[in-house]
Amino acid sequence: MEFFSWVVLVIAAFGFGAALEEYLTVHPLRMSRYLFVATMLLAGILAGIAWGFDGWQRLASAAAALAAALAGYTLMTRRFLAREDDRPVPAITRAKDEPGLDHTAVIYFTHGEPETYDPIGWINQFREFDEQKIPFVPLLVRPLFAYQLRKKYLAVGRSNHRQTHVRMIHKLAEAYRAQGDNSTRFYLSFLDDNPRPDAAAIQALNDGASRIAVAEVFLTLSNHTAEGEELIKALRLEDYGVDVRYTGPLWDSDTLKRMFVQRANACVDGIDKSQVGVLLVGHGQPDEWDVEWATETEQELAFRHAVLRNLVADGFKPENVALAWMEFKEPKPAAKVEEFANNGVKRLLYFSAAISADALHSQIDVPELIEKARVPAGFPMVNLGAWNDDPLVIQAIKERIDDQMAGWPN
Repeated sequence: MEFFSWVVLVIAAFGFGAALEEYLTVHPLRMSRYLFVATMLLAGILAGIAWGFDGWQRLASAAAALAAALAGYTLMTRRFLAREDDRPVPAITRAKDEPGLDHTAVIYFTHGEPETYDPIGWINQFREFDEQKIPFVPLLVRPLFAYQLRKKYLAVGRSNHRQTHVRMIHKLAEAYRAQGDNSTRFYLSFLDDNPRPDAAAIQALNDGASRIAVAEVFLTLSNHTAEGEELIKALRLEDYGVDVRYTGPLWDSDTLKRMFVQRANACVDGIDKSQVGVLLVGHGQPDEWDVEWATETEQELAFRHAVLRNLVADGFKPENVALAWMEFKEPKPAAKVEEFANNGVKRLLYFSAAISADALHSQIDVPELIEKARVPAGFPMVNLGAWNDDPLVIQAIKERIDDQMAGWPN
């Protein structure tokens, strides 16, 4: 009987650890069942230890239960992190000696964020960092990271990222149609959503494209742009006679920089610009990552400093325009907001300056950081979001594509 009690305790504790990890990581529609199972198992474990063991055995049984729970949690964590990226990639149906139909395809490639909770993008990121030996979130903490990600989705309902990019690619296509280009075809793709950039490139190939311009709708060169390029280059499209060109990111686009000034001017709400503060919030990455991808921070800083200079040249006061970081680097947004308020600023405008389209960062993360500022009640703090489908953003993307298409036949 005593041996049976130990076996039941260990199995229940292992099941609790496994159920806890599942609760932390599963889709919101399934999390309640795992929370119920974990709660029931924990209650049974605590009751079993309290009433089924005496003396030193009670302490030993608690240690055994803890070890078994950790084993169950660890096993399920490894299973969660081993999940494969099952996003579909179509088969190539075009023969290598099959000529194209002499049109250009634009692969609109950007970061991507699923509309509802799906951690596969972060699982891929964890895997990439592990392969590169870049430290980021200890293994057993990663389910808690997924849990926090899911909480954000539950707080905002859904990410607007995908639908915003859908609007953006439609406006981009309309810009080409307006100038008489009716042959160029456009394909949306995401690093962390469907379809993948290689899937979009295969579709363009199968549709008979003779030329492909990959529009990299990112701010900086980073592991994100590199990963997308690797996926496309692995297809060896040159073997099919297809000329592939990459636009590069937008950190040095003067048109994109003008967008920030224009949008800020549209939102001063009648207040003199000398009393309006503008904060450009960047994402930020750990200093250790700067060793691997220095361009991420270098180009983002160069871009945002240029925007600040443009704002000052347009009439905003130098002391009332500033940079902040969402994470990993200083200063944080709240500290700069407090400085602005102390400088007599009457209205704050803030951007998620490095994000191409509204996402969880601009919808919830940055606003929450801004709201931590200790400022007088009613102090106006206006979220101007990410780049989104502003006409100047579309123009900036188009200029990059045009540069690569120069010399190609229409």
